[in-house]
Amino acid sequence: MPALRLLGRKWLAASDDLVFPSIFELLFRFVWLVLIALVVEVLYPVTWQCQTDGWHGGSFVRLYLCGTLTLQAALMLLLAALAHQSARGTITDVDIRKLVSPLLLIKVLLVLPETALNVMGTMWMFCEVIECSVDDKFSSIVIQSIVLFNWVQLGLTVFGLFMVFDPLGSVNYGDMQDTPNQVRHHRKVTGLWSRRFRWAFCWLKRDEHGKEAFQQVAALLSALFRSTDLVPSDVVAGCVLLRVRQKRETREMRRIQMLNDEEPIYTTDVNKIFSETPPWMNLEDALYYLRLSIAAYGWPYVLYRHCFTGFCKLATHLTCCCCRPKNSIVTDDNCCLCNFAGVKYMSKLPADDIIFASFNNKVFELPFCVIADHERECIVVAVRGSISLRDIFTDFTAGSEKFEADGLPENTAAHKGMAMGANKMLKRLLPVLDRTFQQFPHYDLVLTGHSLGAGVAVLVALKLRPRYPHLKVYAFSTPAGLISREAARYTESFVLTVGVGDDLVMRLSVHSIENLRTKIIQTIHATKLPKYRIMLNGFGYALFGVPARDLESTWRRPEDLEATHSDDSADALLVPSVSTEAALVSRDIFVRRFSSARLFTAGRILHIARRKRMGIEKKVRTQEPTYEMRWACPEDFMELQVMPRMLLDHLPENVHRTIQTIIEERHTYRVTHIV
Repeated sequence: MPALRLLGRKWLAASDDLVFPSIFELLFRFVWLVLIALVVEVLYPVTWQCQTDGWHGGSFVRLYLCGTLTLQAALMLLLAALAHQSARGTITDVDIRKLVSPLLLIKVLLVLPETALNVMGTMWMFCEVIECSVDDKFSSIVIQSIVLFNWVQLGLTVFGLFMVFDPLGSVNYGDMQDTPNQVRHHRKVTGLWSRRFRWAFCWLKRDEHGKEAFQQVAALLSALFRSTDLVPSDVVAGCVLLRVRQKRETREMRRIQMLNDEEPIYTTDVNKIFSETPPWMNLEDALYYLRLSIAAYGWPYVLYRHCFTGFCKLATHLTCCCCRPKNSIVTDDNCCLCNFAGVKYMSKLPADDIIFASFNNKVFELPFCVIADHERECIVVAVRGSISLRDIFTDFTAGSEKFEADGLPENTAAHKGMAMGANKMLKRLLPVLDRTFQQFPHYDLVLTGHSLGAGVAVLVALKLRPRYPHLKVYAFSTPAGLISREAARYTESFVLTVGVGDDLVMRLSVHSIENLRTKIIQTIHATKLPKYRIMLNGFGYALFGVPARDLESTWRRPEDLEATHSDDSADALLVPSVSTEAALVSRDIFVRRFSSARLFTAGRILHIARRKRMGIEKKVRTQEPTYEMRWACPEDFMELQVMPRMLLDHLPENVHRTIQTIIEERHTYRVTHIV
């Protein structure tokens, strides 16, 4: 940070990104240098005895050998200097690395003589053009290997330049501020991302809303990082630093709670948690409906969970193509009804209980199942979560749009992609529900889903509630940016949302991503470590966790980090915390909101976290509960947390295992006390 400028344009790399590539190439070329030196010692005297001593014989070979040896030595010196210069200073100390650009330019220009020498080596070894044969087998193998590896290395160089090429790199950072130039630049970046999507995901263009999704996601990506001058490695380093910063903040909060002798927020007492909730809000029912939510994922989830035996588990539930009934309750499945087989296997329900199943998966259109649960006397609608690229584009169409339903406050806004998915789903669902409730008029209606399916289930429930006022929703790992705050408060009476640990998706919204971007910039300005050290530390943190010494030693002034802790007001960013430059950049970034409305998680939120073992519990295995929980509010999930389990805690099997463990431990605890 900022982006490296070379050949009159900026690239998607920074001047401190060249440490590891330079060291790796330096070691590689050292091996080449040793091998080519051995070959020169053996072959150089022999070249004077070639049949021809002109440019078709000995002189040609001597030029190639000496030129390659000299070039390898020069490149090694250049790479050592490049690695040394790139490693200097922190991420924002650009001036101290001012020699990186000229050194890199020399490195790029040396590609020309390197290519010429490699052509000469190819002509000598692989073409019968040069009249100077090599009798020594070792020398011949070495030269052939060096020539081949050189072509591979040149190909990788071209590929690397392509990867870091910025099509809009000719635009200066100063021209991208709040001016007409900045607006034009935003349009160009949006168009660029849209073209990339149309090229990379060409098969999605056939969907009715494919192009609209491309445009929406392109606008989001353009808005999030415009005018930041960040490169991808800056974002990675910023996330590593945020992990350290957030652990430091967590430690400080625990210390304050201990000093103030505050009552713990979380509890392991399940009875206390559900003492003031309606009877339908309980973990046993939540676990049951979570199983149906998982069943909606179909055969891909079965194969994911059972890589080697999945097909055998599905085989008994498959339907032969010739035996498939004409008036099938299943739509848009394949010829053998593989998705339907996955639903039957995971739900453990007979086929007669599955009233309808739609597996039509397009942009803004999700598969779902309608199930008759005779034991609980309810009709269950299970909506599938994200499992395909089409679902990802639905997820990232994250702007807000007006959402209307009877009973909702005026000017309610909702996640655009999920709102469109809910409207699409209702067109298929309403006729099925009408027929079903004619058959089972005394049954209740329950909707359930995981991740994207949970968000769509909540929005569908809001549309259906005037018809079915007693409906309930069991939502698991619901995305954060779903609906307006007042509407989220309205859903607390009929929506139970369950989230586990550091789930990324429960904290993922346009607002939280924009705040993450701002914190990355502030944190990058606060660190005193060079980027290569941050990357190395990141590998160590992933394997062994963050050591206590790094919580303080990473920062220039650790106390300054507390000045901007989780304050979303623009005035807070005016505080001269990390540096004047960081505060100005953060303030400038903050006012560029992609979505004007703040969206929140719906329902009454039960947050479950793994209980931190203290003292002797770490050494002695006790019967204390593994998890603790609390009722959370949507504001608790407005900030992204960079944690080791932020992806694992979102997976449906881990959510299922967590709830199941709590129920089993609760039962074991009761039995133990009775005995």
